[in-house]
Amino acid sequence: MTATSAAALSGAAPAPEEQDASRVRLAVADYLTLGNALCGFMAVWQLASAQAAQVASGTPGPLDRGAIATAVVLLLAAAACDLFDGRVARKLGGSGMGAELDNLADVISFGFAPAFFVVAWGTFTADGGPLPIAAAAAVLLAVVVRLARFSCETPGTASFTGLPSPFGAMAVITIVLLNPPVLVGTAAVFFVAWLMVSRIVYPKPRGRIAFAVLAWILGSVGCLAAWAMDAPAGDTLLYSGSSLVLVLILAIPFYVFATRRQGGRGGSEEPLPAPREG
Repeated sequence: MTATSAAALSGAAPAPEEQDASRVRLAVADYLTLGNALCGFMAVWQLASAQAAQVASGTPGPLDRGAIATAVVLLLAAAACDLFDGRVARKLGGSGMGAELDNLADVISFGFAPAFFVVAWGTFTADGGPLPIAAAAAVLLAVVVRLARFSCETPGTASFTGLPSPFGAMAVITIVLLNPPVLVGTAAVFFVAWLMVSRIVYPKPRGRIAFAVLAWILGSVGCLAAWAMDAPAGDTLLYSGSSLVLVLILAIPFYVFATRRQGGRGGSEEPLPAPREG
């Protein structure tokens, strides 16, 4: 019989050392969080392999669509793991290191992976140069700052402060897939990085709105994945999926701003909930 079992039978509280050991054991939700990190790493590996193959073959140009499709699907899987690990932790219980694991996994999947997308685009499509590298660094640093800021804020609000990092990663990848001129593309990536560290309020979708947002995201990702897999009407799918992503990201702040103006005109004195990152 272990010391913990004996303590439980006698009704005594577990020793502090045993409590500390239980806090650092992986829970079921932590394995989903590790899956998030693994998917982000595999997406980077997929792009790096495609990049190395192009260098070896001496064929410059955009990365292989199949590699892009695989990387996009992997990042979608990372976002799904990030969505469900919190729900599993609330249902089954989590470990004492769940929040730290989640932040580290998010840096890989929603910081480093989209930044590597920008680097790959800048190397092969935008003819290199410092601008795409600077934009990629801005994305990575914005996610790091955002997650650190989130760790320092109090939980329990109904809003995100700034663009959530999974949405930011999706926006960055969308910009890369559109393959704009280098100045336009880097400016757009810098803008997304700024949105992630801004004080703009993004309400947390709940109820039917949450399902509508999920359907919107799945529709946009489906269009982009179909384009990457060389489906018919590829350009239409690309621009449709990209428009869905960008409209969703840009429309929410305008909606919040309009709602605040209407509330102010109506004379409501009810304070808005304090913003919170996710």
